[in-house]
Amino acid sequence: HNRKEQTRMDRLTVTVPEMAEMLGIGRIKAYELANIKGFPAIRLGKRIVVPVDQLKKWLEERANAGDPNE
Repeated sequence: HNRKEQTRMDRLTVTVPEMAEMLGIGRIKAYELANIKGFPAIRLGKRIVVPVDQLKKWLEERANAGDPNE
C-alpha cells in the first residue's frame, strides 16, 4: 500500500470518488451505488460519505447472497 492508500484505510469513512477508486469502478457508477436503497451511505449536507466497515459488510453480504453454500 502506498501512503495515501494506507491513510484512507485508517479512516472511518471515504468519499464516493474514493470508494470508486477502492472498488475499481467509475465515479458515476459509484454515485449510482451510493443512492441505492440500503447502501451504507451517509449524507452530510451535500456531501456523501461511506463508512468503510459498513461498505465491507455490504459487499460481503452481496457476495454471499450469490453463494449457494451460505
